[in-house]
Amino acid sequence: MTRRPTGFLIAIAAAMIGLLAAAPRSEAAPKRIIIVRHGEKAGPPSLCSLGKERARALAAQYLSPTSPMSLLKGEKPAAILAITLHTLETARPTAAVWDMHVPTNALMLTPIRNNRYFNSLVNTQNRKVARDLLENPRWHGTTVVMFWEHFHIASEALEQEFAGEKVTLRQLLNLGEIKGVPGGVPKTWPNGNYNFFWILDYDSPTATVPTKFTVVRQYFAPPFANLPSNDWGAPEPRPADSGCT
Repeated sequence: MTRRPTGFLIAIAAAMIGLLAAAPRSEAAPKRIIIVRHGEKAGPPSLCSLGKERARALAAQYLSPTSPMSLLKGEKPAAILAITLHTLETARPTAAVWDMHVPTNALMLTPIRNNRYFNSLVNTQNRKVARDLLENPRWHGTTVVMFWEHFHIASEALEQEFAGEKVTLRQLLNLGEIKGVPGGVPKTWPNGNYNFFWILDYDSPTATVPTKFTVVRQYFAPPFANLPSNDWGAPEPRPADSGCT
């Protein structure tokens, strides 16, 4: 058996490392990401009656497999994601009509609290999900639906509180760098708005910035036509008996 000189083996190893370093990043970016806020809530544990109705309406119309109103146009999403208890509750009807599972995490066992400690936990999960969406080849060419918590979609106050970190989807998915958006992507998702989608389209699997940003306002058809659809930044009109906070 011929023994290779140590120097030769080191040179081969160095060459292999160089080739790996030069290799292009795996194709990863989804074709489309659809972001929607959770429904109206009754408090930390659950959605109120209005929020539950909105969750059912999303599954029946805008995120339906069959409705002509559907943003998915019959295309099964690669994943339906949620991050907190309220977002999980909102996502479940949509997951059910597609016969899909919503991945869970420890945050979903904890009623949401608007304090720094809880927000720091959500920040960590937000970074993990966003990194996976932009780097994991499984999402290449697919559509992903995200039911999310609005502070962690876009919040100038949260970004200031955790200055020096990337904490919102606006930061983590580089939405501030999208070209051609009049006035830019909003820096804050208003507290009173539950009735909008943000849709991100990518023209390349290696893109880290969406090519297109679209806002879709929810106008539901019967039997859900009574659901509020207020202007961006306007307070939401709610029935007195909705039980919403």
